[in-house]
Amino acid sequence: MLMRTDPFREFDRLAQQLMGPGTWSRPAAMAMDAYREGDDYVVAFDLPGVSADAIDIDVERNMLTVKAERRPVAKADDVQMELSERPLGVFSRQIVLADTLDTEHIRADYDTGVLTLRIPIAERAKPRKISVGVGSDRKEISG
Repeated sequence: MLMRTDPFREFDRLAQQLMGPGTWSRPAAMAMDAYREGDDYVVAFDLPGVSADAIDIDVERNMLTVKAERRPVAKADDVQMELSERPLGVFSRQIVLADTLDTEHIRADYDTGVLTLRIPIAERAKPRKISVGVGSDRKEISG
């Protein structure tokens, strides 16, 4: 319902680890989960260490784009880095949303390094009961 598959995703992830941090022109991928919960489709992105003001969410037609930037922490002049494994730079993910989702009412929450988007299922896509009329007892479909 939400995204296309990419069989080369693991190769891309390995290449990004070898090539260094993402930039605005070449962002790194971010991990995500997607699932349906009641009348919402939920997408959760892992963005540890990213401040909320460094997250950019756009929807154009049925394309959802999430970009985030993990910036370096300011250090004093006398600090000497011994080990740095946490990636810095730009992270991005694009998802094609189904027409059955209501992109006008997306809710976004950011808590403990996880960005959670809740996208409601459109009313027209929800199951409904249709009455069957007999003879002159015709009824209109309402939904």
